[in-house]
This record gives sequence, structure tokens and C-alpha cells, in this order.
Amino acid sequence: MKLDFISLSVIQKALENIAEEMGIVLRRASFSANCKERLDFSCAIFNSEGELVAQAEHIPVHLGAMFSSMDTVLAQYNVNSFNPGDIIILNSPFSGGTHLPDISFILPVFIENKLTFFVTNRAHHSDIGGSTPGSMPGTSTEIYQEGLIIPPVKLYSKGVENEDILNLILSNVRVKEERLGDFRAQRAALIRGEDRLTELATDYDRDFLLNSVTQLMELSEHSFRSHLGNFPDKTLKFCDYLDSNGITENPVKIQVTMNKINDKVNVSFEGTDKQQIGNVNCPKSVVYSCVYYVFRVLTDPSIMTNAGLFRNIEIGIPVGSLLDPKFPAAVSSGNVETSQRIVDVLLGALAQSFSEIPAASQGTMNNISLGSTKGNTPFTYYETLGGGTGAGKFYKGTSAIHSHMTNTLNTPIEAFELIFPFRVKKYAIRKNSGGSGKNTGGDGIEKEIECLVDTTVSIQSERRTFSPYGIYGGQPGAKGANSVRKRNGEVINLPGRIITKLSSGDTLMIKTPGGGGYGKRK
Repeated sequence: MKLDFISLSVIQKALENIAEEMGIVLRRASFSANCKERLDFSCAIFNSEGELVAQAEHIPVHLGAMFSSMDTVLAQYNVNSFNPGDIIILNSPFSGGTHLPDISFILPVFIENKLTFFVTNRAHHSDIGGSTPGSMPGTSTEIYQEGLIIPPVKLYSKGVENEDILNLILSNVRVKEERLGDFRAQRAALIRGEDRLTELATDYDRDFLLNSVTQLMELSEHSFRSHLGNFPDKTLKFCDYLDSNGITENPVKIQVTMNKINDKVNVSFEGTDKQQIGNVNCPKSVVYSCVYYVFRVLTDPSIMTNAGLFRNIEIGIPVGSLLDPKFPAAVSSGNVETSQRIVDVLLGALAQSFSEIPAASQGTMNNISLGSTKGNTPFTYYETLGGGTGAGKFYKGTSAIHSHMTNTLNTPIEAFELIFPFRVKKYAIRKNSGGSGKNTGGDGIEKEIECLVDTTVSIQSERRTFSPYGIYGGQPGAKGANSVRKRNGEVINLPGRIITKLSSGDTLMIKTPGGGGYGKRK
């Protein structure tokens, strides 16, 4: 039965609101500042075939990668092996994950005693073991240094918690109570999603819901194909570089080639550098996220984000390359830093035909992990810092904000200082760091954090060597910079990726990049 547009819109909003409500529950029930303050999590709904049905407006790098997680789970588990109350947990980047701190929960939803949907969420945990507090070692060379690897396993079976698996996980992390609290929050969010889908099925029977989902996917697919009519009949090519691989200072190339073939767009990363010794390697699932994100923002925002939107995108990634590394490659920075450069490369290619494409944004998440296991109160803290966004044809860049593959908030200074042994000495907009042009890029951030106890610090950051590019004659944004001011006043410059020890009284200083400018300044 063909449904009218109003009926489809009602179902669409109902599904999207369920995903959003899952996120509200996760935030309110969580223990960590990373989830409660920064909202570093994502929620989505899939059908029984593992196709995206609806998602909340959370973290782009999480959401696009969830496709791969569902593919892995459905390949490992027979559909008939799922029962109400089961929850699959996983974090392996080689099983559809992003990096090890991002832990996914997946719960099957049964309607009329039939598997109908999966509700899922992914949350960044501020520690999952590994060589450094925070599980984001700046100079890791293999995944084993980055934390505990969790393949898809049932953490809950028919609603009963597998205590052995839970104890195994908690025995490998630094702050057990916080991890357990966030796990409970993730489960609570899934149960809320299950309840809301069950309620929806009391108003609309199972067949009606499934028919609606099918038609919504077809509508999204049709809408995307209509947008492809604007895609140029020529090959678009662009490349950009990561500052380094984290171990050697050699820049790392990412190259993309795009063209339209009939009613599909082909995105090839042939020409990208090979797998690296450092942690900039990027799992395929993250590459998919980047491509889906870029094409999503280029389409009509009223189109529902579901599997249909991406059916006409073909992605080619060289095996064994930076963007499809072989196990046990280090990948912790691939999710947060390489992903940002992939977006810069994709937008740089599209800018050759679309004048509405903006200049490069800061191109990094400026990852900081702080922690200590000494003393009476061990702690781990993880934060990403905003910067400037690129200017566009009709607007200036935005200052001091997260952009592209991240969508988190900042941790308020009051909450940060209340929970952790640090003092924020400075938190300000980095004036004049945006690239000049007809429209100027947004400014970055300056943040100074004084340690009140001895602390292990791990930094993963980019755009410290190569500036965010300007476009159509606009100037590049200012590069970022990392440094430490010792308690005796000495200032030491730090590289983009590092693990270091700071003493009480030392101050970590981060300057984030500005966005590129758009157009020549008159």
C-alpha cells in the first residue's frame, strides 16, 4: 500500500524522536563528564536486515560507522539466535567500530514476537585500558597499546547480564565505577528505544511500520538521485596531507577522485598512502562515515537520513592503505584526526564545481587525554577542543566550535574543576586566527590547563604543520600549537602527537587552528 506524504512524515518524525529520546536518557543516566557534559555518544535505529532506519543528530563519525557494526553482528549471529533482552557489545575497529574507546551496544526489538528492529548506541568512554590513561596514546604503533579489544559478544542474554564478560572488561579499565555507570546508561537508552518502538507498534501494526520504513528509504534514495542531477559530468580530484603519522615527521597523503556514473557517484581513494606505523590509520567504517556525512550535508536537510540516502554512493578504498589498514594497526587517531582530513579532501574536490563549498575548517579535534592512577582517587579525562570553521560564499566562519565529524559540547569549566584536579587558567577565542578573505574564517581557541597533581597527558592533534586551506583566493587559517609552561616559567613546545608527564604546577597550553577564508579580499 502506497502511503501519502503526511503519513510518512508522521512515521519519520516518530522514529527520529525515538532516537533523540534514547540520547536524552543516555545523557541523564551517564556517570562520565564525557557523556553527561560533552554528549560524546550517538543513537540510531536499524531494521532487521541491518539497514539504517533513523538516527538522532549526534556524532557524524559514530553514525556512519554503525552500518559496519550491524553488518558484522549480523554476519556473526544467526538472526534466529536473537532473543528479547539480548544486548551485543563491541568496540573493535576491525569489526565495524571506530576506535577502542567508542563502545557500541545493540539490542534487538521484537514486535508481534518477530525481530523487527535493532536499537543501538555508541559512546566514547574516557578509558578502556591500554598504555595510557584515556586510551588515546599519542604515539601508539599497534592497537594493543590502545586498549581492550571487544569483538561482538552478548553482554546480556534474555535480559540477564553476563557477569564474566563484564568483570573481564572492568578488570582492564582504570576507573571501573565510571565505566559501569556509562554501560548502565547505554543499556537504559536501548530499553527506552525498545519501549517507544513497541508503543509505536500499538498505534501502527508491524506490517504498516515496515511498509512505511521501506517507502521512506525509497523516498530518500529518490531524493538523493535527484540531487545527483547537479553533479558535474567530469572527474573531480583533490589531495591533502596529515602533518605526520605520529612516529616519523613525513606527511601522509590522502587523495580522492570522484565522478558520476549513470545514477551513482563513485568515490575512490586510490593514490592514498599506504598503512602507517603510527595511529593515523583509519578503519573503513570511519571512511564510510566521512563520505556519507559530506553527501548528507550537500542534500536537502528535510530528507530523512536512512539507508536509502546512501544507496547510490560507491566507495573504493585500497586494501592495506591508510584508509583500510590491516590488523593490528594502530587506529586511535584515525577516527578523530584522519576523519577530519578525509572531509577536507572530499570538500576540496567538490569545490572545483560547487562554489557554495566552504573553505577548510580547523581539520582536527585537538584530542587531550589526562589521567593518573596514583593517589586515593584515580581519574581519566578526555576532551576535544573546537576551533574555527571555514568561511563560505555567503558567510564568515564560526569561531570556537566543533565541526564536521565531531558534534560534541565542551565541558564547562565549573564542572571540570569540580570533578578533576585541574585549574583552567585561560579559555578564550584565539583572535585573528581565521584566514582572511572576502569572508574570513572562524577563529580557534586558546586553552590553558594547570595540573594540580602529577598527570599523564596524551595529545592527538593535527593542522600543526599544514594550515587549513582557504578557497577561491581566501587565505589559510592559522595552524594550531601545543606547549607546556613548566612551573618555573620555562615554555616547551610540543608536537601534534605526544605522551608526556606533567608535574603539579605545570600548565598545558593548546591553541587550536582557525578556519580558512573564502574569496579574495577587496
